[in-house]
Amino acid sequence: MASLALGSQPAQLIPPPEFQDLYQRYSESVYRTAFRVTGNGADAEDILQTVFLRVLDHRLTIDPIRNPEAYLRRAATNASIDLLRWRSSRAETAVDDALDYGGKESTALMREGVRRALARLPQQEAEMFVLAYLEGFSYDELAEQFGVARGTVASRLNRIKADLQKRLKEWK
Repeated sequence: MASLALGSQPAQLIPPPEFQDLYQRYSESVYRTAFRVTGNGADAEDILQTVFLRVLDHRLTIDPIRNPEAYLRRAATNASIDLLRWRSSRAETAVDDALDYGGKESTALMREGVRRALARLPQQEAEMFVLAYLEGFSYDELAEQFGVARGTVASRLNRIKADLQKRLKEWK
C-alpha cells in the first residue's frame, strides 16, 4: 500500500494561459445563461464549472474567430437543459397545486412551468428557444449556429412557442 510522505504537497493542475483567459472573458456570460435557464444561482455555478471543465478535460480548441462566447453560451444552455430534464424526470421540485395563481407565487409557478415544459422539448428545440428568447440571439445568429436558413429558424420558433404554450396549459 503506497503512502504519501509527510510534508508532501498534492500536485496542482494549473490551466494553460489560454484557458485562464477564456474563463476570465466568458465565465460571467456562461453563468448568466445558466441562471436564466435554471433560475438558481447554485445550479448556475455548477453549470459554469461543468462547461469549463469539459473544455479543459477534452482539450477543446475554440476558434476565436468563430465566436467563442456563442459556443460557450450554447454549451451552458445545453447543460442547463440537461439539468432541467434530469430534475423533471425525478420530480425533484414539488409544486403545491393549492397555491393561488396571483402575485409572486404566480410568477414563480409560471417560471417553474416553463422550465418543466422546456425539459420535455427535444434538445435542439429547447436550445433554440433558450438562445432566442433568454439569450437574445438573432434569427441570423441562430441560423448560423444550427446550420439552417433564417426562415427555418422563424418557423421552428413559432412551432416551439405553440408547443410550450400547450404544455403550460397542461401543466396548470
